[in-house]
Amino acid sequence: MATTREQELSAASAQVFDASAELARLERLLDKLERGVVDEEVLEACPDLAEVKTRNDKLAYRRTILQRSLDERLASNAAAAAAAPKKQPESKMSAGDAAKAAPEAPSEEVLKRRDLITRNLQEVLGGDKLLQQLTAGKNMHVYWGTATTGRPHVGYLVPMRKIADFLQAGIKVTILFADLHAFLDNMKSTWELLENRVKYYEASIKALLQALDVPIEQLHFRMGSHYQLGRPFTEDMIRLCTQVSQRDALKAGAEVVKQVDSPLLSGLLYPLLQALDEQHLKVDGQFGGVDQRKIFILAEEQLPKLKLGKRWHLMNPMVPGLTGGKMSSSEIDSKIDLLDPAELVTRKIASAVCERGADENGVLSFYQFVLLPIVAPADVQIGGKSFSTLDSIKAAFEEGAIQADDLKETLTEFLNTLLGKVQAQCDTPEMKEVLLKGYATVEERKTSLPDRPTVSLDATCTQHLEALIGGAKLVGEGTESLQAALTTKKPVKVLISLAPKGRFHLGMVAPLLQIRKAIRAGVPVEATVLISSLEALLDSEKCPWNAREPRAAYYAAVLEVIVEHLGIASAVKIQKDFDLPWYLSNDYALDLYKLASAVTRDESALLNTTSSALSCNLVPLVYALNAKYTETDVIVVGEDTTSTAQLAVKLLHAIGSHAPTQLAVEIVPGMDENKMSCSSLDFLLDPLDTPKQTKTKIARSFCEPLNTERNVALELARKVVFPLMDGNALLITRAGDNGGDVSCASHDDLVKEFSVGSNPAFPLHPADLKTAVVNQINPFFDVVRAKVPDQAKLLAAAFPKVQGKKK
Repeated sequence: MATTREQELSAASAQVFDASAELARLERLLDKLERGVVDEEVLEACPDLAEVKTRNDKLAYRRTILQRSLDERLASNAAAAAAAPKKQPESKMSAGDAAKAAPEAPSEEVLKRRDLITRNLQEVLGGDKLLQQLTAGKNMHVYWGTATTGRPHVGYLVPMRKIADFLQAGIKVTILFADLHAFLDNMKSTWELLENRVKYYEASIKALLQALDVPIEQLHFRMGSHYQLGRPFTEDMIRLCTQVSQRDALKAGAEVVKQVDSPLLSGLLYPLLQALDEQHLKVDGQFGGVDQRKIFILAEEQLPKLKLGKRWHLMNPMVPGLTGGKMSSSEIDSKIDLLDPAELVTRKIASAVCERGADENGVLSFYQFVLLPIVAPADVQIGGKSFSTLDSIKAAFEEGAIQADDLKETLTEFLNTLLGKVQAQCDTPEMKEVLLKGYATVEERKTSLPDRPTVSLDATCTQHLEALIGGAKLVGEGTESLQAALTTKKPVKVLISLAPKGRFHLGMVAPLLQIRKAIRAGVPVEATVLISSLEALLDSEKCPWNAREPRAAYYAAVLEVIVEHLGIASAVKIQKDFDLPWYLSNDYALDLYKLASAVTRDESALLNTTSSALSCNLVPLVYALNAKYTETDVIVVGEDTTSTAQLAVKLLHAIGSHAPTQLAVEIVPGMDENKMSCSSLDFLLDPLDTPKQTKTKIARSFCEPLNTERNVALELARKVVFPLMDGNALLITRAGDNGGDVSCASHDDLVKEFSVGSNPAFPLHPADLKTAVVNQINPFFDVVRAKVPDQAKLLAAAFPKVQGKKK
């Protein structure tokens, strides 16, 4: 039996290994196809492509022959023309106009600067734009960013060597310390720790450049948190999230963000933040490792859609570690720290694998990416022999002319000499203190919640508690927040958040009726109706960016009339989110990123939508932040928001806040029996519809004789009509031969009249039931129709036509 199980496990392991290898092969092929790389592996996987390539090669050969023949003919014609008498050509264009029309050819000096900027790079995106700017004499600006997580290592010599080239070429260079990224990296760092790390990064980078004899007058340093938490940046981040899909964000960060089945939401935001750095640092281009390529592609594709411009991108090769693979601060044995003592550097290089014929050789990679570019054009001495190129070094090594120990000895001497200069500048009391504070052991930050006092409710508070809950469903933490508020004898702060995704409808009145019932029961209430335009924008741009203010103005105009008509205006404030002082503030933005670091992509995918936009995942985060920043005791939501309300508890705990009491009221049905929704214009009841439109919509709703199941009219009566009547009976008029008038004091009475009838011979007919509902809803709407000013103008602004359709 054991042998059989071992065989099964072995077979399963082999299948997993084969599947992993196949997946890696397919991902590699996809990446090559996206980059336009056509090699033997791609051709083998795509036979049709191989055939096309063969045809193209033949056509290219024929084109070469034809071009050569054409060039010879042109040269012959030019020689004949030169021998012929000169004739002044006629031209309608002046010499000045011709000069302006013709593109300026780059000078030799410009080409030299271009070559200096692009030498030793692995790839350049937007090289034409770079050359145009150089030719036009533009004062160019490039930035390079690094997250202040681990300590800088000798791999930084590669970008520093290139930055030296940029400075020599007369380009302004900004080095960005991505401290916000580091802060959010598993929430392991404190701001004090990061502030000291930034000081060390700046000092060590300056020391590196000075060790390379590079002037640093044109070098500037910025901290990401100084602008990435500001409102302009946050607004652009939100707009970009509406354009970028989850898949594209995940793909863009594939090389720099750890890939897991359900990544943290923050991992999907990082590529977008990096792309936006280009705009907010006001640069012409970005420089980074080739592992940043997909982020650069994202920036090139997406920023122009927001009219934020397109930059050029420069990529240096990645330095392999001593043990192979990418050199990383987290792999101690693979890297050499800038402050490693000489004996440790010697030991690390001596233990590095350096074998002939190996695909990965960390020692030779150091020569290729670090040593040779720095000493060029001088030769390097290895084993008593001079070399100027990597190929000559490799050839000598493979032939046995030099040994691995020779390679290691020269590399060790080079690095220890260079690092000695860096360490001399960093060996100060101030830097020692900075290092001590910046890389101190930090205990994992555990967010603690403030203690809640134990409260005891008297009879009045208990009555108020029951009145506020009043049939609603409790979601999340329970009633602790509400109980604490009631015992203070101050008004209970209640929040109703409405996202203006479309036309205002009757379903949005249900939370207000819940509040009115509590106020009528004597509960002291201070309610806020928050028009959350941000939620509507994030949800598949159901409220476009440029329509937020007029859409909110339309909602506010309708709500003001409704709360006045309900008699609760003195207890209810109507506020637009973008008017509040905390909206997209620095603290708000930081909390937003903290929440994104505390929730996964799948956990935050709660919207019932077909959209794949990354912005949809931010909606639950905004809901939680609205709860925090309004400092509310109670939130009243629809039952369809239950999942978001439950997630809000976890999110608020992640930033050290208790969740308020959350009450979910029943949703009002649309005329199609589903929930009343902004997306279903034909089935929602709009207060600004005409009385006839309202009557027609209700008349079309499902309502079978004697059937109380899925009966829209009965549900409207229970959830809206009776609450609006404030305890009065519903009078239904009928002809005498149809049983005469009936009066229903409650919804239960109405159900009985419809299902069996107080006179069984004349149960309530669907047409009479619908008429009774219309006769209560239309007068309520009439008040709105009469008092909302400039309705046509208000609606036109709130729903601007975009490309021939309403959006």
